[in-house]
Amino acid sequence: MTLALHGGTPVRSAPWPAWPPPLDPAQRALVTEVLESGRWGATQGGSAVTDLTAAFARGSGVPYGVAVGNATLGLFAALRGLGVGRGDEVIVPAYTFVASATAVLLAGATPVIADVDPVDLHLSPEAVEAALTGRTAAIMPVHLAGSPADMDPLNALAARHGLVVVEDAAQAHGATYKDRPIGGLGDAGVYSFQASKAMTAGEGGLIVCRDEAAYEAIWSVCNLGRKQGGQWYGHPTIGWNLRLTEIQAALLLPWLDRLDAEIDRRESFCTAAEHALAAEQLPVSVVPRPPGTTRDSRHLLMLRVHVPVDREFLLAAMAAEGVPLDAGYPPLGTFEALAREGARAEPYPGAEAAAREVVWVRQSMLMDDPRHAVHLAEALAKVLAAMPPRDQA
Repeated sequence: MTLALHGGTPVRSAPWPAWPPPLDPAQRALVTEVLESGRWGATQGGSAVTDLTAAFARGSGVPYGVAVGNATLGLFAALRGLGVGRGDEVIVPAYTFVASATAVLLAGATPVIADVDPVDLHLSPEAVEAALTGRTAAIMPVHLAGSPADMDPLNALAARHGLVVVEDAAQAHGATYKDRPIGGLGDAGVYSFQASKAMTAGEGGLIVCRDEAAYEAIWSVCNLGRKQGGQWYGHPTIGWNLRLTEIQAALLLPWLDRLDAEIDRRESFCTAAEHALAAEQLPVSVVPRPPGTTRDSRHLLMLRVHVPVDREFLLAAMAAEGVPLDAGYPPLGTFEALAREGARAEPYPGAEAAAREVVWVRQSMLMDDPRHAVHLAEALAKVLAAMPPRDQA
């Protein structure tokens, strides 16, 4: 069978679902209401930002929320509000988006890059333990690809050593760990509303936390150092303007009513894809969920290819077959810019293996009819069968 890359017929010619989805009537109505009100900023007396933060906090099982311009700023503000800053170290996973580390730098602290579990690719408690020093102040587990990190061992480790836990929940809206919502499992959790995420306003983020003093400190960081209930031009601490707008909140608030249904749809596609891969008897498996997962929001479907492949050829050939895959993250320890800023990398063989072997199926594709998951397996079977010889020396 001739590859589409070489002039053959692609496995799939139909487009995949677009992301973000079209506006639904509730979004359109609320955005129009905000636009016509003239109260577009978060400080102009509108209710959309307030309602969104309350809903997210409630959904995360905590009482407090602060909406921000993006999740990188949210991680920075959470760290600063929880007392992390100059001279401190924050342990982050080696297999994550670079913003997990750059947010630490923004806070004035040093990122310490620790390895991930070689099976589920989430931050390894054993690697965290090995990376601890007298300067360690915080741990930042990442709920990767919509799967909740195994939080109990990480929280127990943090409690033993007096560390703060900030959850990077950018990809995991609606996920649960042992039937508890993520985001509220540590000292603070941070969600993203960037364009690729499960809920999006183009950009945006939201911090949730359970402690009132932490909330007030985080709110102050995001509101120019003001104190809640204090004078408008009184700035007792240093802060920044990191606020979300009413228009962005109006796009996001109605989305909460359909989030669970969208998660269910992605889960159905992922289940069908796993069955299709097994039926083709391919040397490809779905990266398993971490222990304790009770709901995976399926931001991505991560696949591990168990045979050596030319990754560039694989990705190009899959795209030509109409089933594009993403390469995934390079290990954080390979970023020279982070090292120049003082980041320290512990050994990360798990992340190195992931960078060689793991590819991603995009969220938009997971929103398709589950019956079309066979296209993924058929395209992989076709491409792997035609994979050129690879020098393994």
